[in-house]
Amino acid sequence: MQREEKQRESMLDALQTRLNDLKVAIGAMIHKIETEYETINWPTFLDNFALISSHASLTGLTKILSHEMGTPLRNLTVLPLMLSPERDEALMQLTEGRIAVFSHDMVPDYLRTKPEPTAEQRMLQHEQKANSLIAETAIKQVAQYTKIVSHVFDSVSKAREEWEVESSTRSGIQQTSSMTDTHTLVSAIGMGKGLKGIMPPVGGPAGMIPPSIRPQASMSSVSPSGTSQIGKAPSAIKTNIKSANQIHPYGR
Repeated sequence: MQREEKQRESMLDALQTRLNDLKVAIGAMIHKIETEYETINWPTFLDNFALISSHASLTGLTKILSHEMGTPLRNLTVLPLMLSPERDEALMQLTEGRIAVFSHDMVPDYLRTKPEPTAEQRMLQHEQKANSLIAETAIKQVAQYTKIVSHVFDSVSKAREEWEVESSTRSGIQQTSSMTDTHTLVSAIGMGKGLKGIMPPVGGPAGMIPPSIRPQASMSSVSPSGTSQIGKAPSAIKTNIKSANQIHPYGR
């Protein structure tokens, strides 16, 4: 009996050490969530959670609990020695302020070895519903679900492949302008190239062009030697060339 008690005490001490290490790791994770909630992202949270799940304390707990030496803890029962609705300072210090009262209402929650009655009832309902399905119906539902998941996976994979091919074939920055169109636009604005003139009204004087539509480049000039110099004008606009001794209709 003394040997079994010593083994049980040593096992409980080892368990308590591992649990304290695990508690410190979980506390650090909670502190990070509370203080870095604005900057922490989901991948970082998963990495920290993976560190906790792979912590040495969990491995040590598993080894201790699965060890065949010593008294198996599953054969032991924990019973409350005293229940009181009043505040217990020793319990507060032992639980680091988490439990202040060890009363009849708290004991079922802290010493529970089974799920809550409501949760256990819902689990039983789900199990009964799952067991009531016919095997053929269950197989059809699983096959249909697998078909839908496969179709979604194929669609996503195809879209990803197309995007990767498009990204690989894309050379540098895409061209968003055309030099030919730019030159055509500059020529039209600066020299009137390609523009069509508006015909004068039928009732107006022959050969007269309204000032509002008369282009500057269509006016003719005569050199002192008598040779006329004609600027380029659109083909749709006609101008009358007169000799230098005649009075210009548009006198200055």
